[in-house]
Amino acid sequence: MSAPLIEARGLTILRPGAVRGDPDAAVLSDITMAIRPAEIVTVVGPNGSGKSTLVRALLGHLPAAGGEVLRQPGLRVGYVPQRLHMDAAIPMTVRRFLSLPVRVSDDQARAALGRTGVPGLEGRQIAQLSGGQFQRVLLARALLNDPQILVLDEPTQGLDQPGIVAFYRLIEDLRRETGVAVLLVSHDLLVVMASSDRVLCLNGHICCEGTPEHVSLAPEYRALFGAGGEEALALYRHVHDHEHDHAGGACDHHHSGHHHPDLGKEASEHA
Repeated sequence: MSAPLIEARGLTILRPGAVRGDPDAAVLSDITMAIRPAEIVTVVGPNGSGKSTLVRALLGHLPAAGGEVLRQPGLRVGYVPQRLHMDAAIPMTVRRFLSLPVRVSDDQARAALGRTGVPGLEGRQIAQLSGGQFQRVLLARALLNDPQILVLDEPTQGLDQPGIVAFYRLIEDLRRETGVAVLLVSHDLLVVMASSDRVLCLNGHICCEGTPEHVSLAPEYRALFGAGGEEALALYRHVHDHEHDHAGGACDHHHSGHHHPDLGKEASEHA
């Protein structure tokens, strides 16, 4: 088994200004998890469950009150934030945005936009982009440093259902083509990728974990989200005629396809 890219061991994070010993002090308690090369790990949980806090702690942006976070030395991370507000009054082209904070060449910018399915947008103003285009530009920016892991914090907020399906399909394709690991944060299993290797259900601690199907049937998940989880999984299943190995390659195998085939057609129109 490959060594983890990022690993949390007994991680505890306190609320800002909280006092140790206060029973409500911890946002996260005793989190133990690992993300390995080429894995897709999805974190689900209700609002306030600590999902974004976990991401920030794993990236080293929050101090641990207990336990530890271990990262491979020199780990390259691509990050797509939950929200990024751009002032529409400030003129900024996609090309300029891709060079913040580190300048990249025209060829690098062109290749990144092509890889995420939005070629030719270099001269467009950020404020003129659709929601789906902007998310793909954010993803292109995250790919510019050739990441070993992509961290996506609720990246599809504000997209319609076909747009969400198209975005998740793109993430699966990137994993297959490059072997990049993916940590995806979502608020529920509505359109969670069926190719997720593991799903962690979070509510201040890890309530349950396993495959999407396993978690959707778990009593802990149902207590948080209701009993419709397993049906919601049918909304997004990428059609596979292969499975992924840890090098990002493909092996001969057939996976089940979309339960709603029209979504695939609509998604291509929203790409």
